[in-house]
Amino acid sequence: MLILLFLSSGLFLGWSLGANDASNIFGTAVSTRMVKFYTAAIVASIFVVLGAVVSGAGTTHTLGKLGAVDMIAGAFMVALAAAVTVFWMTRLSLPVSTSQAIVGAIVGWNMFAGKTTDIHALTKIASTWVMSPILAAAFSFIFFLLFKKILEVWKIHIFRLDAYTRIGLIVIGAFGAYSLGANNIGNVMGVFVSVAPFQSLDLMGMSISGVSQLFLLGGLAIAVGIFTYSKRVMLTVGEGVVKLTPQSALIVVLSQSIVLFLFASKGLETWLLGHNLPTIPLVPVSSSQVVIGSVLGIGLAHGGRGIRFKQLGKIASGWVTTPIIAAVISFISLFFLQNVFDQQVVKSAGHTFNSPIEMIESNKHG
Repeated sequence: MLILLFLSSGLFLGWSLGANDASNIFGTAVSTRMVKFYTAAIVASIFVVLGAVVSGAGTTHTLGKLGAVDMIAGAFMVALAAAVTVFWMTRLSLPVSTSQAIVGAIVGWNMFAGKTTDIHALTKIASTWVMSPILAAAFSFIFFLLFKKILEVWKIHIFRLDAYTRIGLIVIGAFGAYSLGANNIGNVMGVFVSVAPFQSLDLMGMSISGVSQLFLLGGLAIAVGIFTYSKRVMLTVGEGVVKLTPQSALIVVLSQSIVLFLFASKGLETWLLGHNLPTIPLVPVSSSQVVIGSVLGIGLAHGGRGIRFKQLGKIASGWVTTPIIAAVISFISLFFLQNVFDQQVVKSAGHTFNSPIEMIESNKHG
């Protein structure tokens, strides 16, 4: 029972990701009324769970390099700090990054534990916060121009185009949801991997590892978040930066899906290594940043007209403050969990912080 209590923060973080980041997959489709919300929620939930369980291991390794949380109580508080940060931003209807929140929370744990943060791993992760939206904007810019040229040449009837667009939004959205689950499950359950509390299960001749069970629970939590709280953020993403047509929404989802896949695919990494080509880092990138980059690319393809820079600035400010807020919450929460609730949050010796009562007692004996 205590294990489930500790895992609850990871489940809360998964719910927060579903309410915020996962909404980006179908936000543009729902806001343009091409796909009904509940249709989008069902498709996204199914494929995000599949992506988490089947392909979720790749990005978790990178987070482990940043900081290997070595006690389940510490993992609980790190995940809770990230979840509280994401939930707070979600309440403000801001498409905040779960990736940034968990990175900030892990850095806060490193500071509390007296451990050195791997600067190389941190730089590798942070570089994707800049690279991924730029890459998404480039994809959507190119796809928009290609799509425009195709429509001019083929002259597809408006009703047929509408039907193709609706089908495309669902199919590509399913691909995007799978990529999101594969890429971002590390944010939800990654801190619990090194202290995974589950034993392997044999089910119908198949062995299911403890880590896969963690990823399944995290994927289900994301699905619940999609159903219960994602609609508000979907409308913010779809309408807040640039007003989109249904065809533009299709391009946004396609661009976002490709970028998420590129940063999550171990198969692609293996293929690139086999051909002596530079690899793309397997890093949990922010789907919020990617979708905003995709939407911005559409705006740039229109010559920059219609871009709501005030709303864009508001969203960007959330990205800047998220890791800082998460790190502070993580540090303070770890202090209280260890010194007030007497839970060991760090296995190895590092910087320990005595409570005021302990300090007074120590001075008396001194």
